[in-house]
Amino acid sequence: MATFLGILAHPHRIRIVEELRDGELDVNGLQAILEVSHSRVSQHLSVLRAHRVVVERRDGRRVFYRLVAPALSKWLLEGFSFLEVEATAQAEVREAVRKTLELWQS
Repeated sequence: MATFLGILAHPHRIRIVEELRDGELDVNGLQAILEVSHSRVSQHLSVLRAHRVVVERRDGRRVFYRLVAPALSKWLLEGFSFLEVEATAQAEVREAVRKTLELWQS
């Protein structure tokens, strides 16, 4: 479990998992969402793919990624509930959690 949590221990990887909750996206789509370089997205996807969190599907020159276990996204969202309770004294963290939940649950 520690190894698995280590794989997810980067904000961009968590965001990738959440963005893939409803289906496939390619690197360009994830790059636009994350607002980071193409190579950074590819590096994060490589880590997730190596640990079988995501799988790829090729369509010509484009590569699409999807979650192996879509329930992972729900599990991560439930983790935000824990953070929100633990951070009651930290308004900034609560606001970030609220905005994230609002964005990802839409």
